[in-house]
Amino acid sequence: MEFKNILLEQPEAGIYLLTVNRPKALNALNAATLDEIAAALARLAADDAARVLLVTGAGEKAFVAGADIAEMRHATVEQAREFSEKGMRVMHALGALPVPVIALVNGYALGGGCELALACDWILAADHAVFGQPEVSLGIPPGFGGTQRLPRRIGTARALELLTTGRQVKAEEAAAIGLANQICPAAELKAKGLEVARAIAARGPVAVRLAKQAVQRGASLDLSAACALETGLFAQAFSTQDRVEGMSAFLEKRPARFSGR
Repeated sequence: MEFKNILLEQPEAGIYLLTVNRPKALNALNAATLDEIAAALARLAADDAARVLLVTGAGEKAFVAGADIAEMRHATVEQAREFSEKGMRVMHALGALPVPVIALVNGYALGGGCELALACDWILAADHAVFGQPEVSLGIPPGFGGTQRLPRRIGTARALELLTTGRQVKAEEAAAIGLANQICPAAELKAKGLEVARAIAARGPVAVRLAKQAVQRGASLDLSAACALETGLFAQAFSTQDRVEGMSAFLEKRPARFSGR
């Protein structure tokens, strides 16, 4: 697929950067943009050399300011259902990527934009970032997973407050309530994202993927079952070349040269 609404770049080996590129529309998510993101994620999922995905928005004002209201305005019930299902598929695919996914929130992350950030594994925010789920002011609830991922991220009471009031949250509060992991000056956001991505890419790729798998799958299990899952994945790692290399490098006091196998 030729991308018109997003950019997919590889600034360094193993590190991908996906940019929603509709700055004139504050990077709003329309159906075509969602289709392009889905295609990009399918490409990444098939790349065994991928180590990290960074997600951001073009320009300085918005990460993603929301879903495209102009496109939704005259939607029928069935069209609304199809649009929500399309957005849900994209968010699920983002979360299901085997590699860590980090949102670089460089401005407004509202509605569908907040949901896009929530579908990432964690969030680095510029100091001027603003988050919110203001859909109730349009007469609708969130439709791309906000009612489910936001409570899981910040707790039910806080999430329900934001979901029902539509109140916007600035970067400092977002960090305080656990919505954003870290805040940095806007001019340093991309560099900080790359710094974190390099740290991940330098670790054992198989181990990183197994750790993400353990966290995601274990979240829906009771503690005993989740720990059993961890034991299985821990043992699985001992069949890999990366485990041999990592332990050998440690004992030989040298940097590891991981192959991802």
